[in-house]
Amino acid sequence: MRWSKPLRLHLGVLVVASLLCTSAPIIWMAFSHGSEAAVSAGAQQMRAMSLRLIEGYRNTLQGGTEAVALASTLPQLVSPPPEDIKAKQQFFQEVLRNVPNASSVYAGYPDGSYLQVINTARRDVRQTLAAPDGTAFAIRMIARRPAADIISTLGFLDSDAKLIAERSIEDTSFDPRQRPWYRSVIQDGAPVSVGPYITGTLNVPTLTIAAPMRDDGKVVLGINIHLQTVSRLLDAAEISPRARAYILDADGNLVAHSDPDIMSRIIALWSRTSGAFATTANGFDPSLKTVARLRQDPAFAGGGLARVDFDGETHLVQIAPVSVSGLFTGSEAAIVVPLQDLVAEANRLLVRNLFIAAAFVLAGVGASVMLSRMVSRSLYRLADEARRIGDLDVGEKPMSHSWISEINTLANALAASRHAIGQFALYVPREVVRQIVNPETRAIVRAKRQDVTVLFTDIKDFTTISEQHSPEEVVDTLSAYFELLNTIAERNGGAVVQYLGDSIFVMWNAPVDDTSHAEHGCRCALAMKAAVDGLNEANLRNGRPELLTRFGLHTGPAVVGSFGAISRQQYTAMGDTINVASRLEGMNKELNTSILVSAATHDAVADRFTFRPFGFAPVKGRAEKVDIWELVGENGAEPPPR
Repeated sequence: MRWSKPLRLHLGVLVVASLLCTSAPIIWMAFSHGSEAAVSAGAQQMRAMSLRLIEGYRNTLQGGTEAVALASTLPQLVSPPPEDIKAKQQFFQEVLRNVPNASSVYAGYPDGSYLQVINTARRDVRQTLAAPDGTAFAIRMIARRPAADIISTLGFLDSDAKLIAERSIEDTSFDPRQRPWYRSVIQDGAPVSVGPYITGTLNVPTLTIAAPMRDDGKVVLGINIHLQTVSRLLDAAEISPRARAYILDADGNLVAHSDPDIMSRIIALWSRTSGAFATTANGFDPSLKTVARLRQDPAFAGGGLARVDFDGETHLVQIAPVSVSGLFTGSEAAIVVPLQDLVAEANRLLVRNLFIAAAFVLAGVGASVMLSRMVSRSLYRLADEARRIGDLDVGEKPMSHSWISEINTLANALAASRHAIGQFALYVPREVVRQIVNPETRAIVRAKRQDVTVLFTDIKDFTTISEQHSPEEVVDTLSAYFELLNTIAERNGGAVVQYLGDSIFVMWNAPVDDTSHAEHGCRCALAMKAAVDGLNEANLRNGRPELLTRFGLHTGPAVVGSFGAISRQQYTAMGDTINVASRLEGMNKELNTSILVSAATHDAVADRFTFRPFGFAPVKGRAEKVDIWELVGENGAEPPPR
């Protein structure tokens, strides 16, 4: 026997154990490790935050990388402008909508042609371009024809891509073939990352991702990420007011910084110089020297967390590589947090959590006992209800209310199941319902061949009775009649398969196995006849019609199970045995008898019942004659009156 205990014990132990397992480590760390535990908690918070910051930076670059990769496959971008200019502009605008951190996307061509779509959401961009109000995108186009005249325009579009204004640019010295992104792609013949460098149109420092067209390697596509945008992605204030984050390239140059003042100085420095940048910019933050030293340490070559001292204070430093799809190789992000900022908050939380943990343990012990008793008591009631439903005890019962909504939901579901199964049992034999809802015996619904005993009944002159009485009287009379016959059939082990107008179809040995099915069928027919005779006496006294009933019994093989369409089926039996039983019932009218049985039924119970032979007689719809017998009574019992 497998080990098991009540739910209330499991639930109580689980709740108490969960509280103890959660609280005990906190209490133990508080008294055993003190501030070291607080530092560890702060370091974990910093690591998680640094990973989120770095992930945001990577996602920005990844979006640009994927956009350039997609653009390099589009055939309409191969031809220089102004060919397919509308399609080119629409695609570039869609790229900027899907990569919101990109400042512009563009294409350079081997003849010097150039097409650039600029996101003008930033106010400084609109000011630089002198864009009119309502501008959402700016279009820079340079079209070099074979002749000397060069088309150089700057157009402005609103958010619906409608042209607001357009002007010519007299300065045609800009040549994309001289830009670092174009040269790098032509030199490497593969996607490259470039920057920071100063853009030609906006004159601002930027990072660029560029790639050659797949069908023409001399056509280069690029997307720019403004350094100011990168700076916003590095906000580390959530960790600590004094925390800072920055990006270093492979050469150790400071690319972007979370401090707005330092970032402004970086941008200003990039805007006016291209030499000796690292010497100047790397002096903006005193932690850069320490981080540069850590980058040379093999232990931190792939990133990691370190505790270092500079400026007379201990700091935690998180370093992680930020290369994307093979681009920006060697670039790393660093997050620097003063240790004191982490310890101060952690110490305050430590004391508070200590009291909270102790209070929760005490409260949880008491609450778990109450909760476990409440849940287990409700579940016991539901389990008992489920067992009653399985036994087809489907009488309506009031539902008990629980404070737990899920248990109420389950109780409502069980009540609905009880009602549905109860209604189902009114239309299908109860034993069929019982075996259908039992998962171990659901195979009952499959049709199979087996021996059965079948009984059909019919009321003599029922059509005349219906004409002579009101529908209400007929219904009341039939209801009492069917209730009587149904009760007798179930008492004798039969299953009422179907009501057919004023007749019923009863079967034995299916769905429940019955080795004495022929005997039970005969006994049931005699009991039904006797009961109907008694009912007729009461009907005559009450002014109701007399119901003279005829019975037909036959034993033989039939196919029993569920038949019908996929969406609707009926449990019944089919075959010659069913037809013969129905015909025998009808032959009572010709022979002036009440109960006729076949030779198969007679032979099975000849020693237990009294029969009167009628010999072989033809049966409607059947080529062979049937040996017919009248069932008179049971041996040893007084035969019922004729």
